[in-house]
Amino acid sequence: MKNSITKKKELARKRRTKAIRKKIFGTADMPRLVVFRSLKNISGQIINDETGVTLLSLSSLSREIELDKSKKKIEQSFEIGLKLGEKALEKGIKQVCFDRGGFLYHGRVKAFAEGARKAGLII
Repeated sequence: MKNSITKKKELARKRRTKAIRKKIFGTADMPRLVVFRSLKNISGQIINDETGVTLLSLSSLSREIELDKSKKKIEQSFEIGLKLGEKALEKGIKQVCFDRGGFLYHGRVKAFAEGARKAGLII
């Protein structure tokens, strides 16, 4: 059972997510790169909101990638962003709009975005 502080934090993040989603909309030319961060894992999806289709997704739980568990979570997030960026470029996606999903843009979310930029994605 969640305590009241956890519920308040979750509600605040959902409110921020709605506010961000009012402004950001993924199209075929520039899809939306969404980040979700949990306590142990991080995942990213590239979504075309016009058709409601997920074009590409990658997570720290994916079997496709080998993560070094001895590295810190920030370093793992950077690697996942890098791999997602490489896969996006293979599919012909060059530019995306970044949706931080209500999370603050620092730490693992920032590392994820920097990894995607280093791969060649324009955010």
